[in-house]
Amino acid sequence: MTYIRNRDNLLSHGNVRLRRIALDIVDHALAKADPYKAVKELVHLRGDILTIGEIRLDLKKQGRIFLLGAGKATYPIARALEEILGERIEDGVIICKYGQEGTLSRSRLFFSSHPIPDEAGFRAARKALALAQKTRSGDIVFAGITGGSSALMPYPVEGVTLDEKKQVNKLLLTCGANIIEINAVRKHLSRIKGGWLAKAVHPQAHLINLTVSDVIGDPLDYITCPTVPDTSNFDDARRTLSKYDLWDKVPASVARYMKAGGPALETPKDLSDHRIDNFIIVPGTAACEGAAEKAKELNFQTMILSTMLEGESRELGGTFAAIAKEILLNQRPLQPPCVVIGGGETTVKITGEAGQGGPNQEFSLGAALWIDQIGEVVIIGQDSDGTDGPTDIAGGVVDNWTIERAKALRIDVFAALNRHDVTPVLQKLEDAILTGATGTNVNDLKLMLVMPKQP
Repeated sequence: MTYIRNRDNLLSHGNVRLRRIALDIVDHALAKADPYKAVKELVHLRGDILTIGEIRLDLKKQGRIFLLGAGKATYPIARALEEILGERIEDGVIICKYGQEGTLSRSRLFFSSHPIPDEAGFRAARKALALAQKTRSGDIVFAGITGGSSALMPYPVEGVTLDEKKQVNKLLLTCGANIIEINAVRKHLSRIKGGWLAKAVHPQAHLINLTVSDVIGDPLDYITCPTVPDTSNFDDARRTLSKYDLWDKVPASVARYMKAGGPALETPKDLSDHRIDNFIIVPGTAACEGAAEKAKELNFQTMILSTMLEGESRELGGTFAAIAKEILLNQRPLQPPCVVIGGGETTVKITGEAGQGGPNQEFSLGAALWIDQIGEVVIIGQDSDGTDGPTDIAGGVVDNWTIERAKALRIDVFAALNRHDVTPVLQKLEDAILTGATGTNVNDLKLMLVMPKQP
């Protein structure tokens, strides 16, 4: 499958030979993180017998079947379940990001905004909660909650408006906090996250979570947080607000609620009275592992440097460039031709006004500054879901000629990085990767190819 839509433009300049290989590796990596395929491999129906992994259910003895889901990798899960279960599905509420293509026949499909919530998502969240509340003993509920659900399915606590929740989201996404810290706050400002959706399902129904991880280490309550018990608490949320100096920046209603938060308002910590089975059908490392598989197939020495990369994206780009120099000059940690792979969730800390961009775009251009004509090097930062930051760009590809080309076009890459306005730069250079909605959402992929210097 080809995910990258603008290959011809990306291969019209620069280190074309190495770029072509890198783009092939990215396509293979995304295919390995396909939730649709993962569901088809896990869930099977033969007659009245439904199997989900090792679970075996006789549908003649069960109640109704419902689908619930929200996230950037949720649509393929719902589509696969509809193909498997067909008319046995009673109803469903599936919430996707604007731009997701496709239809569903047994579930109600809603669209909302990401990364900042909107009113459409609020309306859809209420429908999802209402569906959970109408379940009965013996029913089966498939939940496909995946990355992005926090924004796509907003349902603020009483006393906090949706606009105020939006303000909090913007602050959290630009302060440099990681996803664990961000979600500790968001879960404690929600009537649906942090286990509340699972709590609304009838205790004698069977809740089956099929999820895709976009969080380092695959912690369930940060991947599918509405449908499993919450391990965070108000103190964790308050620490995030303190660590990033947000108390005076969040709306007054949010500050009051968070300061007053205690046992009576705490998210569910124990759902042992509910029957819940969890399946991480695509782990967060899937794209990295897929990239490594393809690189080895192409006879490159290959290293997965880390699948737990965090921190400032631009600085990590510089680190990858330093590794490229080490490979070319000292033949370590690998000898060229080689591929170095990284994964995780890096961030961009923004103070003041900012332009357009995202963490993978900043990673790519941050690397470009340091690989200028050092040898044959291509570096890609790729958001697996196809939208890096609040843009429609999936990431960027740079090589050892990028800065030379930027100079010829009178583009100051360093200044653009300082302004956090990198999307226009990648677009002018024709180095912005376009995929559209990929249907998956695992950890970001960082990819570097290094070839020996030509004699």
